[in-house]
Amino acid sequence: MKQLLMVAVAIFLMVSCSENHNQSQSINQSQSKDVMVKLEKEKIESLLGEYKKSLNTSDAKLAQSLYAKDGIFMPSGAPSAIGSENILKSYEFIFSQIQLNIEFFIDEILVEGDFAFATTSSKGTTLIHANGATIPEENRELFVFEKVENEWKIARYMFNKTK
Repeated sequence: MKQLLMVAVAIFLMVSCSENHNQSQSINQSQSKDVMVKLEKEKIESLLGEYKKSLNTSDAKLAQSLYAKDGIFMPSGAPSAIGSENILKSYEFIFSQIQLNIEFFIDEILVEGDFAFATTSSKGTTLIHANGATIPEENRELFVFEKVENEWKIARYMFNKTK
């Protein structure tokens, strides 16, 4: 009887240790995933910073470089620009018409594998080259990102005026 009790205690301890080990592995995997997602979000925040720079410096080439080759730019009140060359032409046209001075505010970034999206808002001013007028600029934006060769790129981007 004493021997049977010892075997039962030994089995109980082995099962307990195994469950604790599995729980520990799950916690470690979850923490590791959280760290990876945080790093990916930081990369996307950096990309958005470069995008803001391209807008504020009227740098069409920089804007183009931030998109995937098959990316789509969907500006408010204008036709969509599909693909790298059309995206460049669209930004060149926009920057020939206006000069932006804006700030981006990131509302959220969600990452899932090789895709992510961000909702943002922007606020600042627009200088209209044709008449020299400076007007308020305020938008909300939706970005869809794709990881291409281990680098985040804008896959789809659209915005609309909030005022």
